[in-house]
Amino acid sequence: MSPLPPQPPRRVAVIAGARVPFARSDGPYATASNQEMLTAALDGLVERHGLQGPGAVGEFVAGAVLKHSRDFNLARETVLGSALHPSTPAYDIQQACGTGLQAVIAAANKIALGQTGSAIAGGADTASDAPLGVNDRLRRILLEARRAKSLGGRMKALAKVRPGHLVPDIPRNAEPRTGLSMGEHAAVTARAWGVTREAQDELAATSHRRLAAAYERGFFQDLVIPFRGLSRDQNLRPGSTVEKLAALKPVFGLLGPDATMTAGNSTPLTDGAATVLLASEEWAEARGLEPLAHLTAYETAAVDFVGGDVAGGGDGLLMAPAYAVPRMLERAGLGIEDFDLVEIHEAFASQVLATLAAWEKQGLAPVDRARLNVAGSSLATGHPFAATGARIVATLAGLLAERGGPGRGLISVCAAGGQGVTAILERT
Repeated sequence: MSPLPPQPPRRVAVIAGARVPFARSDGPYATASNQEMLTAALDGLVERHGLQGPGAVGEFVAGAVLKHSRDFNLARETVLGSALHPSTPAYDIQQACGTGLQAVIAAANKIALGQTGSAIAGGADTASDAPLGVNDRLRRILLEARRAKSLGGRMKALAKVRPGHLVPDIPRNAEPRTGLSMGEHAAVTARAWGVTREAQDELAATSHRRLAAAYERGFFQDLVIPFRGLSRDQNLRPGSTVEKLAALKPVFGLLGPDATMTAGNSTPLTDGAATVLLASEEWAEARGLEPLAHLTAYETAAVDFVGGDVAGGGDGLLMAPAYAVPRMLERAGLGIEDFDLVEIHEAFASQVLATLAAWEKQGLAPVDRARLNVAGSSLATGHPFAATGARIVATLAGLLAERGGPGRGLISVCAAGGQGVTAILERT
């Protein structure tokens, strides 16, 4: 029997998104787990779009960056505790801050290949409930005690425990290869690209102003699910101005000259979760669901932030999108000028500005600031690491649909480990 001829990839539609409002760490969600937040976001998506019942959705893929051992099967456990049918397969994925977007890409690939008609992608993170590890010296003693063959042997091992061994290993926001926090790495990049304090504060104030305006016009009505007393992102400061932000003291890059990065132009530690429904056009049409946009291209990249051109700015920790986007655009035959909207994850205002400068250095046209993060981004919403990519995909798809006609949007997400994940959404 002759094999079937290969079929062309199917178009992947973004149908809808749902997320809980993002909260500052140790706030309203201080006792909410990754699973609880992700379940709330998933339930909102399922209930709003009638996705209950066996086989309603092909699969669920999601992840978290800060995971307890109990989260080892986070996506599947979320399904089992949600309104999605228990027969829905699920699996975890993780690529630091790129997790949410990588989850979308993983789901989209299966849809494009005809392996499933639909999938939900997403992510969650809680900085409030970060896992605390056992002190490594205590861990070794406990393992020695477990291996002992007698009660005397176990007691002898446990007798080695000292008060200092009881201090837990607390997660650090630092790169294992360098020992520097993400903020300190971003400060190095800011100096390399000559990013000014004024430009950073202006970007941050604009993010807050645009997010507030989007809420006021009802844009997030179909995207945000009230949770634990919040109906809007807690970090949002509608009254933020350049003048107010200018009064804040720098918190990163203090060992070098002219520190410019403050708590106001950097993203705060955040708790939250987000989900996105993706499908083939046939699946959507059969259920009377109109796509918001289509996912048409994606690209990943990584930089050598340890031994590369870090001081020169090209290989800074968060600069991988500076390489991923030009490659993706070349493959798609597009330029920056071909995009109606551009969404750059705002880990730090300085990182956004450095990325824009790097694109121009590589020959891309300048990004029209009126098209950049038009509904605000991470500086205003906050940044639960694994949730951000899904938030951006759903937001951009909604913005393209809101425009009414054809349009094209670019997504750029930087990630720890010197990585970047980028994508293109289109509405025809």
